[in-house]
Amino acid sequence: MKQPIIERLEQIEKNYYVKILFACEAGSRAWGLNSDSSDYDVRFIYIHPPEVYLSIDPIGTKNNRDVIDVQEHVELDIHGWEITKALRLLRKSNPSLLEWLHSPIVYYINSSSTERMKRLLPKILNQKACMIHYVNMAKNNLQQLQRKNPEIKTVINIIRPILIAKWLEKTNQFPPMDFIQLCETLVTDGEIQNELHTLIHQKVTTNYNHHVNHFDKLLRYAESELIHLEATIQQLKNPTGKQVTEKLNRLFRNALDEFEM
Repeated sequence: MKQPIIERLEQIEKNYYVKILFACEAGSRAWGLNSDSSDYDVRFIYIHPPEVYLSIDPIGTKNNRDVIDVQEHVELDIHGWEITKALRLLRKSNPSLLEWLHSPIVYYINSSSTERMKRLLPKILNQKACMIHYVNMAKNNLQQLQRKNPEIKTVINIIRPILIAKWLEKTNQFPPMDFIQLCETLVTDGEIQNELHTLIHQKVTTNYNHHVNHFDKLLRYAESELIHLEATIQQLKNPTGKQVTEKLNRLFRNALDEFEM
C-alpha cells in the first residue's frame, strides 16, 4: 500500500500546489495494533510557495485554509497541516503532532524541517500539558465504557493514553508509539501483562469494534493508575515559558529556502 499512498500524496502536491515536507501513518498501524481490516490514517505537514506567505491575509484566514483533508474511500484517510500551523502547535506541545513526529511508519520526507523539529523537542516538550491531555483521554474513554461488554477500541483507548502518560512521568520525554513496547517497558504485574497480551491478540485478529470480556484486572489497573497520575500532575510545576518562537521562525524560513516544486 505504500506506493499508492506516495502517489496520492504526489497528486495532492500537484492539485493544491504545495510541497509535502513529511508524511506518516497515525492510528493503529503506527501503534503496531493493526488488523487486516485496519484503515490507513495518513498525516502530513506541507508548505506553500514563498509568495503565498507574502499576503495581507495570513494562512488560516479568509480562504487561505491551513489544513488539507482527503478521504476518497473508507480505507484511506489523509489529513495535513500547513507548516506554520504545525509549528504553532509544536510550540504548545500538541500531542497529535508529537505522535506524527514519532510515528515508526514514514511515507515521505522531503525536507530537513522535521528533523529540526525533533531536535527542538527537548526545549519545547511540556510534560504537564501532555500528561493532562492523555489522562483526560483515558478518563473520558473509561466513562464511556460498557463494563459488561466493552469494545476492544475503548479498552485500547483507555490503556494506551495511560501508558503514554506514565512514560512522560518517568522520563519527561515523549514515548515511542509502539503499544507493545510501552506495555513491556511499563507494566510489571504478571496478571496485567496476561490481560494485555490477550487484548493485543484480540485487537490484531478481530475487528476494532469487536466486543471483549474478562478485562476486570486491566480496568482496575487503569483506575488505579489514573489516580496516581492525577496526583503526579498536581505536583508538577507549570513550565516557565521557554523562548522557542525565534527558533521556530528560523525553522520556517529554512523550509521556505528549501522550497522547490
